[in-house]
Amino acid sequence: MTDAVFRETTAEPRTQAVPLAHLSLELGHFYMEDLEAGPEHLRRHFERVRPWAEAARAFATAQAGGKRPRISTCFLIDDYFTRFSSPAELVPLLLAEADRTGVTVDYLARESGCADAGKVPVAEAVAGRLVEEPPPGSYGIRPPAAQTGWLANGERSPVARTPQAMKKATAWQPPRETAARRHSVFLDVELWSDAPDGHRTWSCPFLAAVWQLARLGLLRHQGDPVLVPHPHTASGFPEDWDELPPLIRLNPRADPFAAYRTCSVLPNRFLPVEHAVRVILDQTEVDPEALRQVAERSAREAVAVPDSVADRISYVFYAGS
Repeated sequence: MTDAVFRETTAEPRTQAVPLAHLSLELGHFYMEDLEAGPEHLRRHFERVRPWAEAARAFATAQAGGKRPRISTCFLIDDYFTRFSSPAELVPLLLAEADRTGVTVDYLARESGCADAGKVPVAEAVAGRLVEEPPPGSYGIRPPAAQTGWLANGERSPVARTPQAMKKATAWQPPRETAARRHSVFLDVELWSDAPDGHRTWSCPFLAAVWQLARLGLLRHQGDPVLVPHPHTASGFPEDWDELPPLIRLNPRADPFAAYRTCSVLPNRFLPVEHAVRVILDQTEVDPEALRQVAERSAREAVAVPDSVADRISYVFYAGS
């Protein structure tokens, strides 16, 4: 007789850790019309981005306390809402204009990978982790976000109803932000839209929130990391966007893709989108084991990481399109 104990392997779920840089620096998020605008538009973008990217690097270096900070750069291309040309034509053009202005892109991602990464329904999985904050004094009248596809950072204005006989109509009330400071900045975010045939289209803010979670190393599917970088070893790029991996590592010497913090340098037209991203992240239950791994590693490295996931992201918005 022995004292051996047998367990089902599925009874001990494991969560794989991911390597982490100190900072993930996003150098742009382009829609197809940006790419269609031609090389001069790309060049102007990188010329505007470069000084702010250098400032973000300098700040990260100061935060590292004399140690060399691990900083990786990334670029996101929208191939989800519209498709233009091919990776074989556009990616070399984009990289050439970045190189011309002295900017290095370490990682390139496709926005469609934030919706579905291979066989992993990434956006659907994140949507399943939404935990709405009920406004103070609410009584559950508002349908949940999982049903409506809308997520707010407070209490909406009540819907006007026809008063019953002998009763007064309910007076109008303004919407209220849950965490307002004196005055409210209320935001109601559309997470997706459903077509009559049942096809779901995820919104830009929701996919951007998924993108931030990926850059923070907090996305998991059955314990495995999601959006793992694929090394780019071919001499060129494929003709079809679906043949390009969701995330590729262009620089073989690059620091890790995921990081303790993120910074995105974007045109100011993205400001409302990124406000919505913070609202979504504030109401998303992130994988607790992934959070624990980041907390333990940052403690070993003496790196300060905010408890709030939304506070781990930062932006530089430059004027122009």
